Amino acid sequence: MDRLNSADIDRLDTDDPLRGFRDRFVLPEGVIYLDGNSLGALPRAVPERVSRMLTDEWGRNLIGGWLKDGWMDKPLALGDRLAGLIGAGPGEVAVVDTTSINLFKLLSAALAMRPDRRVILSNPENFPTDLYMAQGLIEQLGGRHELRLVPETGIAGAIDEDTAVVMLTETNFKSGAVFDMAAVTAAAHAKGALTLWDLAHSAGAFPVDLNACGGDFAVGCSYKYLNAGPGGPAFLFVASRHQADARQPLTGWLGHADPFAFQTDFRPAEGIRRHVCSSPGVIGLVALEAALDVMLDADMHAIRRKSIALGDLFIRLVEQECPDAGFQLISPRAAHETRPWGRGSQVSFAHPDGYAIIQSLIARGVIGDFRDPDVLRFGFTPLYTRFADVWDAVQQLRAVLDADEHRDPTYAVRAAVT
Repeated sequence: MDRLNSADIDRLDTDDPLRGFRDRFVLPEGVIYLDGNSLGALPRAVPERVSRMLTDEWGRNLIGGWLKDGWMDKPLALGDRLAGLIGAGPGEVAVVDTTSINLFKLLSAALAMRPDRRVILSNPENFPTDLYMAQGLIEQLGGRHELRLVPETGIAGAIDEDTAVVMLTETNFKSGAVFDMAAVTAAAHAKGALTLWDLAHSAGAFPVDLNACGGDFAVGCSYKYLNAGPGGPAFLFVASRHQADARQPLTGWLGHADPFAFQTDFRPAEGIRRHVCSSPGVIGLVALEAALDVMLDADMHAIRRKSIALGDLFIRLVEQECPDAGFQLISPRAAHETRPWGRGSQVSFAHPDGYAIIQSLIARGVIGDFRDPDVLRFGFTPLYTRFADVWDAVQQLRAVLDADEHRDPTYAVRAAVT
């Protein structure tokens, strides 16, 4: 295979149909940002939208904003807008709470719908908060259930008649490998089990089609590929066919059928609203509103094509420029390898000096991140990542290794956030 050069990269950027979207984000000068899989960049429209909410809505309308400015309905209105990105229909998504809280709510609802089954099936590679929430729920339910962990390649074969819920993060947060959602869901339904998907590293990164795959429940966050800002509101999905039966345990007043009747006893609202718990955080919701304006202007299939191209280029350049550096690719090499999607919008390499190498790159203005024990993780957000960013990042990586910058003892000291 011929060596790539900077002229090849320039042609890729020139031909990129998404290149205009980069101008709609705030990106610091001199920084190559390859960590959008952890926190998305700031859309330029967000500060103005939040400022307008603060001054024109809260500042002028005060409490009247709940009606005049539609604050009360935003969890459902934004849910309907977000639904198109994850293959859901109207009235199936609500933007509320955090991913962890939403997972607790929906896992509880799913277990109640399968009262004669005791197993929550997941994988040890799942994102830890999902496992922790399941463990906490099991304790609350008196220990009658079991969290059974099976390596991700064995999930479908491990589903049996005692499985109540298959709880998985669609995109592995370390490797970027993506489950075949349709196949796993079909295997679960064949045994009478339900599925609960965490879309934290999927929503906005590539097309997701919950209804086409037969998904039952899903949760996700908005601060990664959806670019809603740190701690942005999460979302949950309940398939319409389950909404009459799904009862979640956090029965807050806004999930009541008539919240302003202020009745003593809880009566669940119809549909997805019963999964709303408490007053929405409006500032976070309007930030997501502005971020979704950008995302919904783009074609998800074009995003996916560029995501694949960026990841493929990064793998090829690391192996071209750093062939003897000891990097081990842990992401699927081909985007469609073994699964319909294969690899999400990130590429991960393992290296014994992974943490120090990442810190050295950050010092040079190339921002990726690290996950224990040895994983260097690089995320590619196609709306603002250029092919030139990938080229320049790998040149900086080569420079770090050539100068042994990662051997500096200061880069071995672990920060509280990695």
